[in-house]
Amino acid sequence: MEERLQKLLSAAGVCSRRRAEEYIREGRVAVNGRTAGLGDRADPDRDRVEVDGAPLCAPAGRTYLMLNKPRGYVTTRSDERGRRTVAELVSGCPARVWPVGRLDMDSEGLLLLTDDGALTQRLTHPSHRVEKEYRVWVRGDVDRALPVLSAPVEDGGELLCADRVERAGEGVLTVVIHQGKNRQVRRMCAAAGLTVERLRRVREGSLRLEGLRPGQWRPLTAAELASLQD
Repeated sequence: MEERLQKLLSAAGVCSRRRAEEYIREGRVAVNGRTAGLGDRADPDRDRVEVDGAPLCAPAGRTYLMLNKPRGYVTTRSDERGRRTVAELVSGCPARVWPVGRLDMDSEGLLLLTDDGALTQRLTHPSHRVEKEYRVWVRGDVDRALPVLSAPVEDGGELLCADRVERAGEGVLTVVIHQGKNRQVRRMCAAAGLTVERLRRVREGSLRLEGLRPGQWRPLTAAELASLQD
């Protein structure tokens, strides 16, 4: 089946879709010996796609997982302090996957893991504006805090911004960000005079955390993966 060249390059792990457009503009991509142009499509089962003269190869067994991370685990493959890691939770997966972005030890919820570097870059770099949605249980004056959280907050020399902040119940907030700074939501809440009692990521991009108990994981479906790559 024919696909856009940007999608084929991204799926093969060559680069992100945005970078693939640059490759095409620079004349580095060819289809069946002809230099490709933006908007061109190809069928990887029928056409020969080359980047810098090398044939494009489909990724062999790329792995994409969704984990419901519980509290008490650090988001890393190993920890020099001996703390429990998310790698232990997905030890049943035969592939060597890494976490996509951060979710601190005291936080919980949706965490993606993969061995696809191009997708990792797409989901984590703020220029791609991939939204992360959090449910945040807080203690303090929410009415006074909401205007503070809705504006840029300076903390430790960094400017922290939320895309959306709104009430989700008594003492519960929905916070949507795309920056992904270290402990960003907690730092913003602290600057607004709130104490975070529980923080749970419930969405990343188009993916929502549903049907997984804490500590459980599953592979992404083809439709879920395609939605992240669009």
